[in-house]
Amino acid sequence: MARERLVTPKPTTPEDENLSWALRPRKLSDYIGQGKLVEKLKLSITAAKKRKESLEHALFHGPAGLGKTTLAHIIANEMGTKLVTTTGPSLTKPGDLMGILTNLKTGDVLFIDEVHRMNAAVEEFLYPAIEDFAVDFLVDSGPHSRLIKFKLEKFTLVGATTRAGLLSAPLRDRFGMTFHLDFYPPGELANIVLRSSKLLNVAIDSAGAMEIAKRSRGTPRIANRLLRRVRDYCEVKADGDINQTLAVEALKLEGVDEIGLDDMDKAYLKIIIKNYVGGPVGIEAIAATLNEESDTLQDVVEPYLLKIGFLRRTRKGRMVSNIGYQHLGYALPERRQQDLF
Repeated sequence: MARERLVTPKPTTPEDENLSWALRPRKLSDYIGQGKLVEKLKLSITAAKKRKESLEHALFHGPAGLGKTTLAHIIANEMGTKLVTTTGPSLTKPGDLMGILTNLKTGDVLFIDEVHRMNAAVEEFLYPAIEDFAVDFLVDSGPHSRLIKFKLEKFTLVGATTRAGLLSAPLRDRFGMTFHLDFYPPGELANIVLRSSKLLNVAIDSAGAMEIAKRSRGTPRIANRLLRRVRDYCEVKADGDINQTLAVEALKLEGVDEIGLDDMDKAYLKIIIKNYVGGPVGIEAIAATLNEESDTLQDVVEPYLLKIGFLRRTRKGRMVSNIGYQHLGYALPERRQQDLF
C-alpha cells in the first residue's frame, strides 16, 4: 500500500501572528457575521453591566478559525476587565489552575482554549470554582495534610472547543451560555476581507475580495491569511492593488482551488479514493497512511469537507461522496455507479 505524506500548513511567522492579532475586532460592533450569536451575547453583556455583575460563564464551540478566541477578547474588552488565557492541555494538575484562579480579580475573564482536553482531576477541581467561586486545596500529605478553603473573586470562565462532543456533561452543564459558531457565507467573508484590507492599507476591489472569500473555506482566519498572501503576490507581480484576476493567480500559486480545497484536503480525499476505493475506512487507518495525527485530520481537514458534502461519516468509516470524486476528476468505481449520494 502506497504511503503519502500529508502536506501540512506552513508555520506562521511572527509577522503573520502579529498581523493576525491586529486584524481581529475589539468590539462586538466591529464583529462581522454570526448574527444571532452576537445579538444574544450583546444582550447578556449589557444586562450584566447594568446589574454590575460578572458575565455568566460562556462556552464557544465550532470548527477552528471562526472567532472563538476573538470573542473571548471582545467579552473582556466590553466588560472592561482583564483577560487571562490558558489551554486545556497545559493544565495537567490542580496546582496549575490554582495559581491562575487565586490571581483573578472581580469580573476578570479566564479563557481556556481546547477546554475538552483538560485533565480529569483539573476539571473536577474547577467545578466549585465556577459554581461557588471557592476551591478546596490539599496541602502536604499523610498525617500532616490539611484542606484549605480559598475564596475566589467572581470571574467569568470562557471555554472554547472544536470538539464539543468530547466535553463531559458535568462541565458542559456548568456553562450558563453555550454558543455554536458555524462556517461563514462568502458574502460575510468578503466583508471581512474588505475590512482587513483597510487595516493593512491595501487597495482591493469587491470582485477581488469575493474571490478570496470563496476560497477561504468559510473561515475568517483563512480569509485573512489568504489576503496577506495575495497582498504579497500583488506587491511583487503588480502595482500592489488587488483585483479578481490577480487574486486568482496568487491563490493558484498557493495551491488553493476555486472552492478552497488545498493540498491537505486533496491528499486526504485521494488517499481514500486510491487506497480504500472511496471508503468506508476508519480515521485511524487514514491517519496511518498519511502519517498524520488523527486529531489533526478531524479538527483541520474534515469539518470543511463534511460541510461541502465531499466526505461522509458512516458507522463503518469515512467515505468520499460522488461529488468529491467528480471534483477531483476521478471516475466512480462500478459499485458506486448507482449510488445516489
